[in-house]
Amino acid sequence: MKAKYIRLFLNIFAALCVILFAFLCYYAWKANLFSSTDALYNFIKPFGIAGPIVFISLQALQVIVPMLPCGISSLAGVVLFGPWYGFWYNYAGICLGSIIAFIIARRFGMPILSLIFSPKSIQKYQKHTGDGSHFTTLFIIAIVAPVFPDDFLCYLAGTTPMSFTKYAAIILLGKPFTIAAYSLGWGWLERFL
Repeated sequence: MKAKYIRLFLNIFAALCVILFAFLCYYAWKANLFSSTDALYNFIKPFGIAGPIVFISLQALQVIVPMLPCGISSLAGVVLFGPWYGFWYNYAGICLGSIIAFIIARRFGMPILSLIFSPKSIQKYQKHTGDGSHFTTLFIIAIVAPVFPDDFLCYLAGTTPMSFTKYAAIILLGKPFTIAAYSLGWGWLERFL
């Protein structure tokens, strides 16, 4: 009997999280939060000390609902918090969003990709998922290099047999390179402008 109530509680909690997530996505979209670094800055500035938590949450959200390349929001992190704190806040938000994207795709499969991404993107990369080791190699390169659609590939990885442990290790160990390139590179460039 206890297990029944726990399962009911978890289902209600999951439903509330989905509703909250949908509301946050709608709000971010209506407020154009990801349209420019200025828009994001103006939104986060009034939060003061809670600003990093808000930024990390928005950074995770923009991975889950891809609205613009991570590089742009990573630059916003540097502008808002400086290169070092910006790096860590970007890292936390992007890794959190990437892990959530994988879990969503693992739970809902290809239909969720069809709702979020174009058929062209899906066809272009899905052909690489047949051989697990080939996709893993492609995925590692995509996570380390800043030129691939890694938000999409995080979802796609969730539809493959790749284990969560392997996926999380690739994200946690591979993301710092790209994020550092954006975060620290922007901080270095700022000194000369």
